[in-house]
Amino acid sequence: MLAAMAAAEVGDEQEREDPTTNELQRRVAELLGHEAALFLPTATMANQVALRTLSRPGRKVVAEERTHVLIYEWGGPAIHSGLVMQGLPAVEGRPTPTQIEALDDFGPGSVLVLENTHRSSGGRVWPLDAFQAAVGAARARGAAVHLDGARLFNASVAAGLPPSAWASLADTVTVCFSKGLGCPFGAGLAGSAETIERAWEGKFLLGGALRQSGVAAAAMLYALDHHVERLAEDHARAKRLAEGIGVTPAEVETNFVPIPDELGLEQRLRERGVLVGDLRPGWLRAVTHLGVGDAEIGQAVERIRDAVPALA
Repeated sequence: MLAAMAAAEVGDEQEREDPTTNELQRRVAELLGHEAALFLPTATMANQVALRTLSRPGRKVVAEERTHVLIYEWGGPAIHSGLVMQGLPAVEGRPTPTQIEALDDFGPGSVLVLENTHRSSGGRVWPLDAFQAAVGAARARGAAVHLDGARLFNASVAAGLPPSAWASLADTVTVCFSKGLGCPFGAGLAGSAETIERAWEGKFLLGGALRQSGVAAAAMLYALDHHVERLAEDHARAKRLAEGIGVTPAEVETNFVPIPDELGLEQRLRERGVLVGDLRPGWLRAVTHLGVGDAEIGQAVERIRDAVPALA
């Protein structure tokens, strides 16, 4: 990947003259089943540009209550787009058509955000029929749909479906390259040609327009060619970790392992060289990725058992 970055053919992205970025955008649009795509430095910026492009100030952004755009993007929908933020409680991060149909003041100018895989539910994959039903319910209200597909390639590999199976149903979709795909940074936003043309304004507004962005785009193209299918290895290692520490393997659909939290557990694990993060209240998450191999899984199992005597 570093070699690809160093050898990248570059130009001025702001003038749309960076050939590597242009090729990345073509590939991302094709993979996601949309007419066009836009390179952005981060997935959070891509989500915010999408919301600004699809919505009108004073309308709503609706999502499951612990979806990334509501919890981890620091009020971005309200600050950048003037949107009222409404969270819905939902099992496994999946708002139902009934919930969407019952929303007040939700229609044209509002946006439903669906997240796949859903972070706070533990990397769960949306079943395609349930996803279609949620999209249909939003469309029936006249609202737009944005798919936060930060981990969409994980969902694709786990379900054995192309990423376009979900992405093509939404008005816009974000994919992140700095997670399981192993890039230093970078995201893609896809939608119709008209939508992506308008998204350029948001990209400039939020400071996402670069110059020789082909250096980053080259890493992202390398990841598409070499790091997508191997996500299955991360998923298998996550199941192995789950089995080793007593988590039901059925709860692990992709590369997240949910760990029940207890006072001081995160610090005890850190002291033993095992880094975990928050998942949702009462739960921590262990995440497998390019930097975690079979040996590290074995070590993690031993050290987590050492930190939690009940598992030994």
